[in-house]
Amino acid sequence: MGVLAMSVPPAIISQQLQTKGNKMGHTTALALAEDLSLEAGLAYHLQANHYPPVPVAMVQPCIDAIDAFYDEEYSREINLPEGILWRNQTSCPASAIVDAHHLEAWLPECD
Repeated sequence: MGVLAMSVPPAIISQQLQTKGNKMGHTTALALAEDLSLEAGLAYHLQANHYPPVPVAMVQPCIDAIDAFYDEEYSREINLPEGILWRNQTSCPASAIVDAHHLEAWLPECD
């Protein structure tokens, strides 16, 4: 890995890249949500729109979190796959999964 010599602080560059990446990833997620099955779209999204890629074992917890959002139960505890922890716990709120995995494309639209 090379070293970059720049006058712009690394935190600003990182923020700009994340913002640009989130826009591109969101556009891809919208297309995936529309064109593929829920499972296939989420698997692709978790692997291709995140670095490092999110394990495909997280597809079912993501589906469970999306279901919780449709039921307006944002704090519903979702069980995580074996070997995956959230804050040293084996479950987490649906909202944490939605936020961490950028699942907005699969959520009901807000009025």
